[in-house]
Amino acid sequence: QVQLVESGGGLVQTGGSLRLSCAASGRTISNYDMAWFRQAPGKERELVAGINWSGHITSFADSVKGRFTISRDEAKNTMYLQMNSLKPEDTAVYYCNIGRFYSGSYHPDSNYWGQGTQVTVSS
Repeated sequence: QVQLVESGGGLVQTGGSLRLSCAASGRTISNYDMAWFRQAPGKERELVAGINWSGHITSFADSVKGRFTISRDEAKNTMYLQMNSLKPEDTAVYYCNIGRFYSGSYHPDSNYWGQGTQVTVSS
């Protein structure tokens, strides 16, 4: 019932910034934990940042701590990822996901992935 659409990716220089958006339709996302993942060519999809249903709890991969910020706007039914001080190793397709936190970790629901948005950081 929920569809997710990512946007905001593009080509930026090292040190630049981008803000990714994940717009949900079909149902409010206010009851769901959510997260951003990324996948680079030849690599496994990795968890970048997560945010719980209320927006009060967030988590980040060590590689992006201090540079990325995750947030959500319930009025717009949208989740965001603000990416600053971008590095070439941040180059990947970024996906948003609906899932849940339990047992101390985030568990994605395979039924709720967006199509992804490409982020390319040039050196």
